[in-house]
Amino acid sequence: MNKQISRRNLIKLLGISGASIPLTGLINSKEINLIKNSKESIPIKLSSNENPYGPSEKVRDAIVSAFDEVCRYPYSEPYNRISQLEKKIAKREGVDPGMVLVTGGSNEGLRATGRLFGIEKKEIIACKPTYLALMTYAKEFDCKINWVPLDKELKYDLNEMKNRISDKTSMIFICNPNNPTGTILDSNALENFCLNISKKTCVFVDEAYYDYSINDGYPTMTKLVRKGHNIIVSRTFSKVYGLAGLRIGYLISNKERISQLKKCTMAGTNILASHAAINAYDDIEFFNYSLNKNNQGLNFLYSLFEDLGLEYKKSYTNFVFFKSGHHIDKVQDFMKKKNILVGRAFPPYFNWCRISTGKMEDLEKFSIALKDFYKT
Repeated sequence: MNKQISRRNLIKLLGISGASIPLTGLINSKEINLIKNSKESIPIKLSSNENPYGPSEKVRDAIVSAFDEVCRYPYSEPYNRISQLEKKIAKREGVDPGMVLVTGGSNEGLRATGRLFGIEKKEIIACKPTYLALMTYAKEFDCKINWVPLDKELKYDLNEMKNRISDKTSMIFICNPNNPTGTILDSNALENFCLNISKKTCVFVDEAYYDYSINDGYPTMTKLVRKGHNIIVSRTFSKVYGLAGLRIGYLISNKERISQLKKCTMAGTNILASHAAINAYDDIEFFNYSLNKNNQGLNFLYSLFEDLGLEYKKSYTNFVFFKSGHHIDKVQDFMKKKNILVGRAFPPYFNWCRISTGKMEDLEKFSIALKDFYKT
């Protein structure tokens, strides 16, 4: 085999990271600049509601320190970090460790639930638009989805959902705060709904963005799980904790339900993600830092939309849903030309757009681009 590497292949091999490696004598200055400039061509990503400030330094150090364990399975003793994380979560939430299931991202928890309830081939009631993962997988098993429109405030219409419950209903799905609208339900209304409806059928509450409302004293529905109600709560480490790329989340429910969900789970997490989550969970300083940065981003976007006279919904997440007045395809195409990615279409709100908070310098570029959009 020819072990020599051409200059062109070296550039491909090094990619963007090669910009930090001394290459004098290997490639010329023009090629070095191509590598350095390639990073600048990466689009500004304001489309996926990630936390661009993560992970914290504490978590980064934990990941590096955990590399010696990468050769070990994460579910076997004495390296069972999954169990360690489940116990940590259980202690904070006031539940038994057997009531917590760590998954490969909250998406896998949603998929597992979709499989479990989908095979009943009955019906799941959910509002639309919302986060679709659970319903998408349930439909693969011929489960019917009874879609309920959002109310005039772009919130889940709990009354209409209640009215649609029948003997065919196997689950009620609620995303709160909701994605993509960023709206949140009245806490008393949600709690009363869950208390009453969980006596008739299972209630699933997706709390992926719950952390963004925690400082306001907003209650989690895990308190009802503690009391034995037929409720499943999902959470993620992808948002405030900044671990989206590591894929780790969890479900909280009664022991019997968790046992059923384990059998439907196909993608576990890994030992690095487990170490990261264990350390992130206790990193209060970074948690608060992320919330503060997010609030700065939200306020910046609110001011931008108000200056442009655009309707928007106050957000309890790390994104804002605003009414552009134009089809989302047109907005996306324009922003792509400005090297900015925004949220996808959320039927039937085709003239609305979801924008993630991102870093302030990215939001400033988005602001310039959006103002240009309305000048054209």
